[in-house]
Amino acid sequence: MGPDLGAIWDGQGTNVAVWAPAADGVQVCLFDDAGRETRLGLPALTDGVWHGRLPDVRPGQRYGFRVSGPECNPAKLLQDPYARAIEGAFRPHDALLGNGRYDSRDSAPYVPRGVVVDDDFDWADDRLPAVPWTDTVLYEAHVRGLTLCHPGVPERLRGTYAGLAHPAVLEHLTGLGVTSVELMPVHHFLSEPRLLQRGLRNFWGYNTLAFFAPHAGYSSGGARGEQVTEFKAMVKTLHAAGLEVILDVVYNHTAEGDETGPTLSLRGIDNAAYYRLEPADPSRYADVTGCGNTLDTSRAPGLRLVMDSLRYWVEQMHVDGFRFDLAPALTRSSTGAVDMGGVFLSVVGQDPVLRGVKLIAEPWDVGSDGYQLGGFPPQWSEWNDRYRSCVRDFWRGRSDGIRELAARLTGSADLFRRPTASVNFITAHDGFTLRDLVSYDAKHNEANAEGNRDGEDHNRSWNCGMEGPGTPDVEELRRRQSRNLLTTLLLSTGVPMLLAGDELRRTQHGNNNAYCQDNELSYVDWSDSAEARNLRDWTAALLRLRKGLPVLHRPTFPGGLDVVWFDSDGTQLPAPGWQEAGRQTVGMHQRWRDGWLLWLHAGAETVAVTLPGDSWGHSYDVVLDTALERPDPGGQQLRPGDVLWITGRSAVLLRCDHH
Repeated sequence: MGPDLGAIWDGQGTNVAVWAPAADGVQVCLFDDAGRETRLGLPALTDGVWHGRLPDVRPGQRYGFRVSGPECNPAKLLQDPYARAIEGAFRPHDALLGNGRYDSRDSAPYVPRGVVVDDDFDWADDRLPAVPWTDTVLYEAHVRGLTLCHPGVPERLRGTYAGLAHPAVLEHLTGLGVTSVELMPVHHFLSEPRLLQRGLRNFWGYNTLAFFAPHAGYSSGGARGEQVTEFKAMVKTLHAAGLEVILDVVYNHTAEGDETGPTLSLRGIDNAAYYRLEPADPSRYADVTGCGNTLDTSRAPGLRLVMDSLRYWVEQMHVDGFRFDLAPALTRSSTGAVDMGGVFLSVVGQDPVLRGVKLIAEPWDVGSDGYQLGGFPPQWSEWNDRYRSCVRDFWRGRSDGIRELAARLTGSADLFRRPTASVNFITAHDGFTLRDLVSYDAKHNEANAEGNRDGEDHNRSWNCGMEGPGTPDVEELRRRQSRNLLTTLLLSTGVPMLLAGDELRRTQHGNNNAYCQDNELSYVDWSDSAEARNLRDWTAALLRLRKGLPVLHRPTFPGGLDVVWFDSDGTQLPAPGWQEAGRQTVGMHQRWRDGWLLWLHAGAETVAVTLPGDSWGHSYDVVLDTALERPDPGGQQLRPGDVLWITGRSAVLLRCDHH
C-alpha cells in the first residue's frame, strides 16, 4: 500500500503520506502560530497513497489534509489518521457536516490539527518488566483521575503523564503490590457534541480521534509534540519501577459518531473503506458499538490502521500490552458476523511485534452474537464478567449455590483454556466503585443530565440496609464487605484486576456511569483517613500473601485433590451441598507446594466451623480475618477438629501445616 503513512520527520525534512485512493488530489495544510494556512499539493500517487516530501517542515508543525474527489469535500479540514500528536480544540459547528452532506463552509476553525513530531528519544537501558501472566496483578487507572488530587504530586504535574510517573504515585503503586497499570484510553480523544452542549465533557476517553497520538490533555509540557516525549518518559519511569503499562484501546469506533456526527478524518478520506455501512442504506452505519459507527477491520484499510497503531505503541512507545474495548467488534467479518478465526485475530496472532505483549479482550459488543466470553484465541486473556457477577451475588446473599462460585475462584476452567486467561474483577471503570457497591442498591446518575436513564440498572449490589451514607454499624459492615470482596478477588486463581481508588475507599456517590464527570466525583481521593489507610493496608497485605502463595501462580488448572471444598462440619462438601441455593458457608482447601484453607461465610450470624482432619493439615494458623479492621494475623494455632468461630459476613484464611 505504498510508503509509510503519516507525517514522518527524518532529521532533515518531513515525508507525508495518506491513503486516499478515491481522491483526485490531496493537499497538506500547514498552519502557523497565528492560524494562517498554507496549502501544498501532494505530488505523487502510489498504490492509492498520496505522498510527497516537505523539506522545510520540521517537528512542531501543525497540519491537516484537504481531499478532493467525487465523494470528497475539500472545504473540510481532515485529521491525518496517522498523526502522532494533536493540538487544538474541537468545537461543534454546522460546518462539520455528517455523512453524505456537502457544502463549501470551511471546517478548519472548529477542529484540532495534527503535529509533526521527532520520534527520537533516549530510552537508555529501558527494559520491559515482562511480568509472567501467572504473577500479574492489573490496576485499572485513569491518568488524570488517579493523580489530579494527589497531595504529593506538584500541582503543575497533577493529571498528567508526568504526574503518573511521579515518585509519590510510584510509591503507592509499588507499595500496594500491583504489577501492571492498565491505563484507560490515552489515544487522543474528543468530547461528544451532545456532552459539550450540556456543559459536560468526556472524561473516560472512549471516543478516539487519533490512534497514534497520546492525548494532549494529559501533557504537562505542551501539545506540540511534548505529549509524546512525556508519555515515553512515563513508560520508561514505570518500567524502572518494575511496572508494566497496558493501554485500554478503542479501535472499534471513532469520534466521528453516526451519520449525523462531525466529519473529522476517516469519513472525509474514504468513508466506505473505513467504516461498516448498512447494506440496505449505505448512508447509515452498521453500529455494533453503541457509539454511532464501527471501524471495519475485515478490510485492508481499517485493518492496516489498527495493526500499524498497535505496532507503533509497542515499538516506539514501549508499552507492554493492550486491553481491547468491545473486542468482538474487531473480529466481525465482511458480513458482520463474529469470526474468531477471521482476519483480525489471525493477523494479530501472527504478528511478531505483538507476539510478546499482553492482549486482553473485553469479550462483548452490543451487536448480534456479541457476547464471546471464553471464545478468544489462546494468547488472549479476557475480562471475566461472570466472575464479577458470581462473587457479588455470593457476598450479597443471592448465590444460587456453590458450584459456579467454585469454578470462578479456581480459574473458570469451564470457560477458558488456562487460568490466566481469566481477568478476575469485582469493579471496573464502568459501574460502581467498591465502596459504592456496598453502599447503594440503585444507581444515582442524575449529574449526567440524562434523567438517570444511563448506566446499568442491575448492579448486583447491596447497600447493607441503608442507601448512601449510613450509621456507624452500617458503615462497619460495609468496610467488612469491602474486605470480603477484595479477599475473594486476590485469593482467587486467575489474573486479578483492581480499580484505582478502591483500596482508598473512593466513592462516586452512587454514580455508576461517570464517563462525563471530569470533577471530584471521578478523581481518586487521597485523604488520609484511618478507614482508607486500613483498606489500603489490607489490599497490600493480600497482595503480599498472593505473591507468596505458589498455589495461585500455577499455569494450569488444579486437579484431583489440589482443591477440596468443605462443609462447616469439617467434612468434604457432599454432592447435594453444591446445589443448595441458600448455602452461605464454604471452606476452600488448596494445596500445591503448600496448603491453605479459606473460609467464606456470607451469612449474617456468627457460625462455628470445624477444621478438617489431619490429612488436610496437622495444624492451622489464622493468617487473615476480615472481621478485623487491620490485616493482623490471628496468631492462634489450631488443631484438626477444632472449632473456629467466624463472624457473620466475613472470611478467614488459614495456613495448613502438613509437617
